[in-house]
Amino acid sequence: MEEKRRCFSLSQNKFLQHWCVILFISSLAILPLTQSFNYGKALSKSLLYFESQRSGRLPYNQRVTWRHHSGLTDGLEQGVDLVGGYYDAGDNVKFGLPMAFTITMLSWGVLEYGDEISSAGEYTHALEAIKWGTDYFIKAHTHPNVLWVEVGDGDTDHYCWQRPEDMTTSRQAYKVDEKNPGSDVAGETAAAMAAASIVFRKTNPHYSHLLLQHAEQLFEFGDKFRGKYDESVRVVKGYYPSVSGFKDELLWAALWLYKATDKEDYLSYALEKANEFGGITWAITEFSWDVKFPALQIIASMLLTEENHREMGFKLVFEQYRSKAEYYLCACLNKNNGSNVNRTPAGLLYIRQWNNMQYVSNAAFLLTVYSDYLRASNQRLRCDRGKVGPEEVLLFARSQADYILGANPMGMSYLVGYGSRYPQRMHHRGASIESYRENKGFIGCTQGYDYWYPRNDPNPNVVVGALVGGPDHMDRFSDDRKNFMQTEACTYNTASLVGVLAKLHGVEEEDGYLNTPLLASS
Repeated sequence: MEEKRRCFSLSQNKFLQHWCVILFISSLAILPLTQSFNYGKALSKSLLYFESQRSGRLPYNQRVTWRHHSGLTDGLEQGVDLVGGYYDAGDNVKFGLPMAFTITMLSWGVLEYGDEISSAGEYTHALEAIKWGTDYFIKAHTHPNVLWVEVGDGDTDHYCWQRPEDMTTSRQAYKVDEKNPGSDVAGETAAAMAAASIVFRKTNPHYSHLLLQHAEQLFEFGDKFRGKYDESVRVVKGYYPSVSGFKDELLWAALWLYKATDKEDYLSYALEKANEFGGITWAITEFSWDVKFPALQIIASMLLTEENHREMGFKLVFEQYRSKAEYYLCACLNKNNGSNVNRTPAGLLYIRQWNNMQYVSNAAFLLTVYSDYLRASNQRLRCDRGKVGPEEVLLFARSQADYILGANPMGMSYLVGYGSRYPQRMHHRGASIESYRENKGFIGCTQGYDYWYPRNDPNPNVVVGALVGGPDHMDRFSDDRKNFMQTEACTYNTASLVGVLAKLHGVEEEDGYLNTPLLASS
C-alpha cells in the first residue's frame, strides 16, 4: 500500500495514475500485464451463446442441450406465425429492436472477419446464429407495411421466474403498421436483413435475395410512415424505449442497403439527409441498440476513400461524417480535448451502471474495424491530442477484450464459460432453474421465485458465451442473481464481441503486429 501511495504522489497526471493502479494490482499477482488469452476459444464460446437464447422449436443439431422447445404458440392469438427468434436476455420476451441490432452486428462481424471466423472453424455456427434471427424477421414482416416487433410482455414476464419451456405469462404480440408507425424498429430490421443478405450472397443466393426484398420494403415503410415505435407499442417503453428517435436508424438502414445493393439512391439518402437527421451534427460517445450515430458515421466516413463517391459532389458531407466518427473513436481513446468516455481505474470504458459491457463490446468492435480501415488506407486517426496509428487503435480494442476475458482486478472472465473464474449466478431464468432435460415436470411462476431465484448455489446450467453486464465504475463486481445490472447478459453484448474476438484470433494466428505489451495501448 505504501508503494501505491508513493506512486500516486509522484504521478500528477491521470495517465500515470491509471498505470499506478495497474502496476499495484499486478504486484499482487491479480492482473498480470503479460496475460494472454485464447481468442479462438473465446470466439467459439461466444457463438455458442446464441443457442442458449433461441426461442421456438430447436433443431436436431442444437448444441446447448439444457434448452428445449419453447414459445411454440407465439403469434397464434393474432393469427400469425411468430415462432422462433431470440429471447433478448435473462427473461422470456422477444423484443424486435435489440434482436435486429444483434443480427446487424453479427452480420457485420462476419462480413469483416469471415476468414478469421472460418479459420477458427466457426463460420457455419456464425451463419446459423444470423439465420435464426433473419428467419424470424421474415415471419414477422407479414405485409410490406406491417412488422411484428414484440412477443410477450415485459411487465407480466418480470412477475414470473420460469424456464421458457414452462411459460405461463402473456404471449401477446405487438406490431407497427401505417397507423402505428415504428421507423426505428423498421429501420434496424431493414439494416439487419440487408447486412445478412450480403453474408448469404454466395452460400445461399435465393435466401439473400429474399432478405434484400424484405429489407427494401421495410426501409420504404419506415421512411414513408415515420414515428417512434415506443409511441405505437407502449408496453416496450419500460424496457427498450427509442430515446434517440428513428432518424439514426433510417440513416443506418440506408447505408446498409447501399452496401447490399450498390444503388446510389440509398447513399444519396444518407448524404442528403445527413444534416436534417443528425448524421453530421450529433457528436456521440455511445453506440448501442438505441443509438446508431457513431457506427453509421464510421461507415459513411470509410466510403470517403472510394473514388466514385468523391465525384458525387458530397465530399464535404463525407468529411463531416468522418469528423463525427473521429470524435467518437478519439473519445474512446481519451484523445479529445473535450468529452471523452470515462474509464474505470483499471481502464475499462464506462458509460453507465446498467449493463455497461454492451458499450464496451460495441466500442471495441468499431475501434477494431476502423483500425483495419486506417491500416488499409495508410491513414492515421486525427484526434485533438494528436494522430493515432492503426496499431494503437487495435491495441486499445484488445485491452477491452482482454479485460472482458480476465485481465481485470477481479481476475474474473465476464464471458461466461471462458477461463477458470466467471460469473456463476447469472440473472437468467432458464439457467438458474433445473433444466427441462433433467426435470420435465412443470415449474410454476411463483415456484421459480420462491425456490430457484433466491438460491445462493451456482446456476445449474451454464450460459456459455454470455457477456454479462460487468463491473461498476470502480471495477467491482458482485456475482449475485439479484444483481441484474451486473449479472444479466444480452444478445447484443456478445454480438459485437464476436467480430473483435475473430480479428484478435486472426492476428494471433499470424503472429502479427499485435504482439506488443498491453502497456502500449493506454
